[in-house]
Amino acid sequence: MIQDIIPETEEYLNSEEMAVGYLGIDPTADSLHIGHLCGIMMLSLFQMCGHKPLILIGGATGMIGDPSGKSEERNLLTRATIDHNVEALKKQLERFLDFDPSNPNCAEIVNNLDWLGGMSFLDFSRNVGKLITVNYMMAKDSVKKRIAGENGISFTEFTYQLLQGYDFAYLNKTKNCMIQMGGSDQWGNMTTGLELIRKLYDGKEAYALTCPLLTKSDGSKFGKTERGNIWLDPLLTSPFEFYQFWMNVSDEEAIKYLKIFTKFSKEEIEEIENDARECPEARISQTELAQYLTHCVHGKDELGKIVQAQKLLYAKNSIAEFLQYSEERQMEFLDFLTTVIPSHLVRVINGNTNVDVLSDFTGIYKSRGDARKAIESGSVSVWGEKLTNPYDYFQSAKKVGHYWLVKTGKKNYHLIIEKDGNTVL
Repeated sequence: MIQDIIPETEEYLNSEEMAVGYLGIDPTADSLHIGHLCGIMMLSLFQMCGHKPLILIGGATGMIGDPSGKSEERNLLTRATIDHNVEALKKQLERFLDFDPSNPNCAEIVNNLDWLGGMSFLDFSRNVGKLITVNYMMAKDSVKKRIAGENGISFTEFTYQLLQGYDFAYLNKTKNCMIQMGGSDQWGNMTTGLELIRKLYDGKEAYALTCPLLTKSDGSKFGKTERGNIWLDPLLTSPFEFYQFWMNVSDEEAIKYLKIFTKFSKEEIEEIENDARECPEARISQTELAQYLTHCVHGKDELGKIVQAQKLLYAKNSIAEFLQYSEERQMEFLDFLTTVIPSHLVRVINGNTNVDVLSDFTGIYKSRGDARKAIESGSVSVWGEKLTNPYDYFQSAKKVGHYWLVKTGKKNYHLIIEKDGNTVL
């Protein structure tokens, strides 16, 4: 999990002293996504080893934007938006860290708006800006790349490393925070913080370590799908879609992610790896990973519903089993599996073709041509039975109870609900 580390950090962590360390998160959205999980797991393990984690929510720096790893200037957020995002992130972090104040190493959330918000530009320039040279700041890779780019870099983003560096210095003084953690793209900002601490506090030493920025085995960005980020908020990414993301990683990636995103022991992971190698078709490592993280993020009850819902898709006699449930229970399962066709697309389907329903009426496909090609290529099925003729009447497609469960491609499900006999929602 470690890519860069300041010398003597390991020795400091192995001392008897309870260390205080922090990880920064900019509140640019009202949910964490799985790209944040590596840093959060570092904090969780840090706490498990008896140390105290701080989560710095960048209420102030989030108004500016960090140039690290970015090619363009971020949109500036309003104070109201940041306040909303901060509250939402707090709730998600509580699933990973112990915030019980009765424990000496309880996790604590701090917001840099509390100390940067009231500082004047003149005070910051005089007390902080004079300590770091422009030559030092321009030598950072993140700054050099932006200066060489087509759009350049604004003064606002250029000064970001000073603000993040001052965060570390402030927490070092007020919270005895000795370690900063983060992704490897933050290394330049972290070392600026170490430089400020040395200059502000008579040569005092502090520490930093980073985790690697994860990519998938094909080199693509970790945590991204065709539809964007995989979020922890169930309203942005459904629990089933979250679960399926982990089920669809490769065997190599699954073992790698088990080492990073779970607290399984080395021996447990080796056992999973051996079992997966002997029976690759069972996707053992993916299942262990998906169940662990879904339980952690969405809870035991949600995981249980997903596991039951999966049986309806893949088990023999699944339709017969499905029909034994009440309508309320049926909908509960199907909610996890599908994109429900929205209510403003109510249409009468009797007398309309497969192409009509899958394009114009439900929007599953953007055009009639796309729907026709998908059906002709055999990539559309209803409750497991492929549609073969684009111009057959849709009502002849197999319906179970009041539902048509439409599968498009390898893993996309859409639910069409019959209402009042022949109207679908």
